[in-house]
Amino acid sequence: FPSTVVNELAEMGIMGVMVAPELGGGGLGAVEMAVCTEEIARGDGSLALTVASHNGLCSSHIRLFGDEQQRAEFLPRLARGEALGAWGLTEPGSGSDASAMQTTAVRDEQSNEWVLNGSKVFITQGSVAGIYVILAATDKAQGTRGVSAFIVEGGAPGLRASPQHHKLGMRSSDTAELSLDNVRVPAERLLGEHNHGFIDTLQVLDRGRITIGSLALGLGEAALTAARTYALERRQFGRPLADFQATQWKLADMSTELMAARLMVYRSAWLCDRGKPFSTEAAMGKLLASEVAMRATEEAVQIHGGYGYTGEFPVERYFRDAKLTTIGEGTSEIQRMVISRALLRDLRQ
Repeated sequence: FPSTVVNELAEMGIMGVMVAPELGGGGLGAVEMAVCTEEIARGDGSLALTVASHNGLCSSHIRLFGDEQQRAEFLPRLARGEALGAWGLTEPGSGSDASAMQTTAVRDEQSNEWVLNGSKVFITQGSVAGIYVILAATDKAQGTRGVSAFIVEGGAPGLRASPQHHKLGMRSSDTAELSLDNVRVPAERLLGEHNHGFIDTLQVLDRGRITIGSLALGLGEAALTAARTYALERRQFGRPLADFQATQWKLADMSTELMAARLMVYRSAWLCDRGKPFSTEAAMGKLLASEVAMRATEEAVQIHGGYGYTGEFPVERYFRDAKLTTIGEGTSEIQRMVISRALLRDLRQ
């Protein structure tokens, strides 16, 4: 985990792009967050994932749904990078199906605390965070309408993190499994309304899809740049690869698809900044950008031939990193569900 680089990004203000200036942030919007994420991803997908998840999940949840006291207490630390943020939704048995959540939060009236028990998995910044937002069932009979969010300080008794290694890609992004064993949380750390956590989560995820779409664009652009450079330098049959129509068409398709995806991602960010509905557009942008990134990085490997299958060139890393964008913040299948439900809802009304 590149702690030094993350600290340098914090000094630049990148860890608090959308936090209000009076709370130590940049006071910028979703478009600016997308620009930052895309540009960082061109150099390192793992670092972009750290920036995206810190800003778009933990910080965003507190920024959008925290009360005045919570925002004043936690957002300045997050914006300055004094504490990294982690967001705990996914569990070993519940990924896309949040109604299967097993982590529970029970109110202890005598101590005026909530007691959290359960486990979370695939948590970005899970073992390096100082502030966590944890989703837990507070009324299991209500399914997703019985879920609440809580702010948990790093180092809280009963909270343990186990780093998860051996990932396909995004290897310098910290990923961990969390164990919560009678973790006590003061009542004032309930984030948002009681039993409203998952409903709020949907809005957090909508914004997160913009940043993951931007991350995918950065990886795709990095792959395109690398493929173009290699095609001009590598010679076969006495000519540069770039002289062959098969290579030219690959580059043309990569560039065209990335441009189309960029317009969709940035349009959803533009809508978000103007307070207009953007949920469907964010799902469309994230779906297209992530799948375009997979095609672009695969073609970059192909253009590099055997060298693309080795660690000698960065395209194999772009390829591995891009896969995460089709899974994180909702899989491509979930995006298609979001889009199709919106289309059918419009027809049924």
